[in-house]
Amino acid sequence: MQLNRYSVFPATDQLTWHFPGKLEKNQGASNLVSKKLIAVGGIAFLVLAGAVLGFWRNLGDNTGYSPEQPIPFSHKLHAGDNKIPCLYCHADATRSRHATVPSTNVCMNCHNVVKTDSPLIQELTRKFKEGKPIEWVRIHDLPDHVYFSHKRHLAKQIKCEACHGNVAQMDRIVQDKTLLMGFCVNCHRTNKGPNGEDQKGPTDCTTCHN
Repeated sequence: MQLNRYSVFPATDQLTWHFPGKLEKNQGASNLVSKKLIAVGGIAFLVLAGAVLGFWRNLGDNTGYSPEQPIPFSHKLHAGDNKIPCLYCHADATRSRHATVPSTNVCMNCHNVVKTDSPLIQELTRKFKEGKPIEWVRIHDLPDHVYFSHKRHLAKQIKCEACHGNVAQMDRIVQDKTLLMGFCVNCHRTNKGPNGEDQKGPTDCTTCHN
């Protein structure tokens, strides 16, 4: 019985021959494939993690939201061209948390005589006579856990466009600012008064979350 240098078993036709050079070559190819798979998996993980972080970071950001309204009310026409003050329609802004949407009787103060031949004004008049509100679609909507007071901000002479953008140039209202916590905190840290003086707001949690 003859033994060879590759095996401790007898050299018969049933024996498997082992070649170290070939084995090393196969191991090298396997390692290369493993490295490529790890690299592809790492890139996929980073892309997925970036997408998830981006989603969470922008969660609640409705910038650009501009839904159609039941009646196409133009702030550009009313507040811009005709110079109607914001507080004429949003009268509660100086004495309440909420600016409130005007009731139809406020609209009819003018539209009893203005553009009464317009189908849109006729629809408004019909709603007024029936005692039915216009079902406006809300645009600027903060989470329930956030406390915001229009009254406090107007008392400090914060302009409407600081949060709402240049409404006087909007035919159709669009959310212009993120209204996320970072936006509010940054304003509280850097706000200037009407004469350029520092007018910073509080930044403790209970200011908005109480």
